[in-house]
Amino acid sequence: MDHSSTEAFHPASAGLHNLPARAVLTALLEAQIAAVSALHGVLPALELAAHVATQSLRAGGRLGYAGAGSSGLMAMADCLELAGTFGLPPEATPMMMAGGVDSLLHLRGGVEDDPALALADLDRAGLVAGDALLCLSASGRTPYALAIARAAKARQVAVIGLANVAGSPLLEIADIPVLIETGAEVVSGSTRMGAATAQKVALNMLSVLIGLRLGHVHDGYMVNVVADNLKLMDRAARIVAAIAGVDRAAAETALSQSDGQVKTAILVARGMNTADARRALERSDGHLAPNL
Repeated sequence: MDHSSTEAFHPASAGLHNLPARAVLTALLEAQIAAVSALHGVLPALELAAHVATQSLRAGGRLGYAGAGSSGLMAMADCLELAGTFGLPPEATPMMMAGGVDSLLHLRGGVEDDPALALADLDRAGLVAGDALLCLSASGRTPYALAIARAAKARQVAVIGLANVAGSPLLEIADIPVLIETGAEVVSGSTRMGAATAQKVALNMLSVLIGLRLGHVHDGYMVNVVADNLKLMDRAARIVAAIAGVDRAAAETALSQSDGQVKTAILVARGMNTADARRALERSDGHLAPNL
């Protein structure tokens, strides 16, 4: 694939405008499935990326996200979920999106061509040596993404670059290049489709592996969830009950005694006092398994 692979003509596009609705939807679905299948080839790179990001976060550093356009939206969607799902403080996962919050209402193409804007965003994020950065660009040559990647690398930030085109500049800059070869789009050049879907799935996989390595997922339960609404408070109680093997009332009592901290509450529900439970989790770097 060369720099135009995401702009190439997809075989399923021929006569697309004349196809019946069901045929169009089938072609689109099959293209999405094919795009996600491309992730089989990047599992080793994602494993390495998760290791580097986990090391940074465990040491008190940061994991930044950066991107423009559809790639930026995929990055932001993953970044914003980390606090609620894994209890990571938002300041530990700064987001750099071309155009800032205004881009959430109206994606303006020009902002992704502005290196000065990218550098200002990187300065504001405050990434330093020892931190990590997830930088996304479908084409791998978006000026905003390249400027951030180059500047971050110069600051000794570990750059993880996700792109959908082989040989692209972002992958050459990145310390950990993640090439997701999704190829042509059914709507030519519309990388919000297959390329963006594959990027989002890659980020889902990556962030869950990071959560596991940090001890924030146990048996598939999000044991570091921040329960800040009724749905999540209910989830927290169900998690404590399931892992600790107690009824709902006991789970809620343990959560109350533990200031809503699920991992602590699980150990309290199993017989520890709050102080001992917290010390035990400190000794195990926040992992539940050694204490159960």
